[in-house]
Amino acid sequence: MYKFFAYLNRMKYITRWSLMHSTIPENIMEHSQQVAVVAHALALISNKYFGGNLDANSIAVKALFHETSEVLTGDLPTPIKYFNAEIRNAYKDLEKISNNKLLTFLPASLSEEYAKIINDDSSIEHKFVKYADKICAYTKCLDEVKMGNSEFSKAKESILQEIWQYNCAEVNYFMENFVSAYELTLDELDS
Repeated sequence: MYKFFAYLNRMKYITRWSLMHSTIPENIMEHSQQVAVVAHALALISNKYFGGNLDANSIAVKALFHETSEVLTGDLPTPIKYFNAEIRNAYKDLEKISNNKLLTFLPASLSEEYAKIINDDSSIEHKFVKYADKICAYTKCLDEVKMGNSEFSKAKESILQEIWQYNCAEVNYFMENFVSAYELTLDELDS
């Protein structure tokens, strides 16, 4: 019996933003889907408008699996995860240990394939997943602030600054052309 996919199914139980009051709870399963959609879009934007040669489908798959380690570790809040270099490096090691443990729950031939997906932390594809991850954190803040939750106001501003600091044409294009629509109501979207 192989347990890999049963573990991944538990992603729906891992809540994000645990140090903040959320009006709309978010788990890592739905977050991963959102990141996959945005990462895929960023790759297509790169290819269509900026001369990129990215595999958008591969990037989307890596985004779907980018939080897998958290089924064993839980979601460590960002202020803790990035408090200092020592904690950040220790957490990266913990994520790798968690992913490698998950890979033992697959047949060897599948484990090799999934290792390429979940242990990638240096490719251009990984970079685009990280960009999408940050954009999705920002849109989460937009949702919360729109619902009147001032708890996310400061996070919204600091995440937006981080996004602009990427100085990435694809990210800038997405932010300038798509993100303002996230603030619209359903009626506004429909008109």
